[in-house]
Amino acid sequence: MELNSAGETPSRKSPSLCAQWPPTVLGQTFSQILHRLTGQEARRGNARGAAFQDLSAIIEATECGKLFEESGPPIRGMPEMLGEVAKALGSYAAPPNEKEGRSDSHSEVAEKAEEVGLLFLKLLRKVETAKNSLVCLAWKTGLHHLEGPIYIFAITHSLKQPWTSPRSQDVAGQVLALLLQVTDCGSVARFLHGESEDEKGRFTVVMGLLKPDLNKESWKNNPATKHVFSWTLQQITRPWLNQYLEKILPPSLLISDDYQTENKILGAHCLHHIVCNVPAADLLQYNRAQVLYHAIFNHLYMPEHHLIQAVLLCLLDLFPILEKALQWKGDRARPTTHCDEVLQLILTYMEPEHRLLLRRTYARNLPAFVKRLGILTVRHLKRLERVIIGYLEVYDGPEEEARLKILETLKLLIQYTWPRISCRLVVLLKALLKLICDVARDQSLTPEPVKTALLQEATDCLILLDRCSRGQVKGLLAKSLQSCQDSRVVSWISRVQQASEDAPYDRT
Repeated sequence: MELNSAGETPSRKSPSLCAQWPPTVLGQTFSQILHRLTGQEARRGNARGAAFQDLSAIIEATECGKLFEESGPPIRGMPEMLGEVAKALGSYAAPPNEKEGRSDSHSEVAEKAEEVGLLFLKLLRKVETAKNSLVCLAWKTGLHHLEGPIYIFAITHSLKQPWTSPRSQDVAGQVLALLLQVTDCGSVARFLHGESEDEKGRFTVVMGLLKPDLNKESWKNNPATKHVFSWTLQQITRPWLNQYLEKILPPSLLISDDYQTENKILGAHCLHHIVCNVPAADLLQYNRAQVLYHAIFNHLYMPEHHLIQAVLLCLLDLFPILEKALQWKGDRARPTTHCDEVLQLILTYMEPEHRLLLRRTYARNLPAFVKRLGILTVRHLKRLERVIIGYLEVYDGPEEEARLKILETLKLLIQYTWPRISCRLVVLLKALLKLICDVARDQSLTPEPVKTALLQEATDCLILLDRCSRGQVKGLLAKSLQSCQDSRVVSWISRVQQASEDAPYDRT
C-alpha cells in the first residue's frame, strides 16, 4: 500500500508494505480511514465497506509493535487513533434508531457486527502478541484506548436482541472472552470494578462512552445503549457500586420515567439493583431514597403485571432503608409507613381486579407485605379480609398460584393479628370450608399435587383459627362432619379435629 501525495487512503494492491511504514505514515493512514468511516462519504455503503476492508488488511499486515507506537505531532498517537477507530467501528455496527428500525435492517446490523467482531478479534490478538513480547512495551496504552469501545460492542451484540443473530452473538461473545483474557480479568465484574476496592476498573471509562447517549434528548437514538447500561450496572455489586452512584442514578431514573412499559421495567430493575447494592446511608443522603420511592411508586398505577412485579420487589427492599429515618416514641401511635401506603394502594386495586395475571402478581407479593408490617397489618385488616375471601372463591387455573398465595397470606395474618381474628371467625371459616369442598370435588385439569397443596394450606389455616379461638372451630366443625357425605372432605376436616386435640390452646 502507498500513500499518495494528496493524502488519500492507500490502495489495497500491496498490503505487505504497511509493515515497513514509519509511525507517522501509519498514523496518517489510520487518520484517513477514520475520516472515511465517520465523514460524509461514510453514508455511502460501498465507501464505508471499502474503508473497512482497507482497515482489516492494514491491521492484519502491520507488526504489533508499530500499531502501538506513538506518532509525533501533528498526528495523534497510534493508541489514541486506534481508540477512535474502535469507536467508529462500534457505530458502524450499531442498531438503527427505534423509529427507523426495521426487521430487514436488523439483519444488516447482524452482518456488520460479524465483520466488526472479526476485526476486533484481530486487534485483540495483536495486543496479546505484543503483551507476550518483550520488545513492544506500549501495548498497555493501546489496550487502554481500545477496551472501552470493544466492551460496548461486545455487550451490544452478545445479548439476545432483535438486531442480533446466533452468529453475531457468537462472534461478540468471542470478542468479550478475548478482551477479558487480554486484560487478565476473570469476569466482567472484575473488568469493570477492578480486582480490589483500591484498584481502578473500567466502569468509569465505559460510562464516559455511554454518557453522550444517556441524556434526555439522545438516549433513544441507539436502542442498544439502555441495555448495555442496564447489563453493565448489574455486574457491579457491593462494595463497589456506591462510588459510582452519581453516574448511575440519573440514567436509571431517566429510563424508568419513560412512557413505554418496556423501559419502565428496565429502569425499575436498574433502580432495584441500586437499592440492593448501595449502603442505606448513601441512599438516605440528599433524600435519594425518597426520590427513588416516588419514582417507583407512580408505576403502581399501571395495569401491567410485569411492571408491577418489578416495582413491588424494588419497594420491598427499599422499605427498610426508608424506615431507618423514622423514629417511634413509645408514648404515641406508630406513624404510618411507606409500606402502609403501598399496601393500601395494592388492596384497593386487588379487590375489583379481574385479570388473572395481575391477580397472581398482587397475590404473589402480598405475604411479603404482611411479614413486613407484622402486627401493624391490623390497620388493613378489613380490606385484607375482603380480598382474601374474594380471591379464595375464584378458580385460578391449573397452577392455582393466586389462591395458594392468598392462603399463605391468611396464615401469616392469623399468626400476626390473632387477637383480632376471633370476631371474623365465622366468615373465614365459611370461606375455607367452601374452598375445601370445591377443591375436593374439582374435576378440572388441576394437577393432583396442586389440589393437595390447596387442601393442606386451607387445613393449616383452619388449625390456626381453632387455636386462636380456643377450640371454637372444632365445635363448629363437629356438625359438618356428621352431615358431610364426601369422604375426601371428611378426611381433611378430621385432620383439623386431630390437630386441635394434640395441641393445647394456651400455645397460641
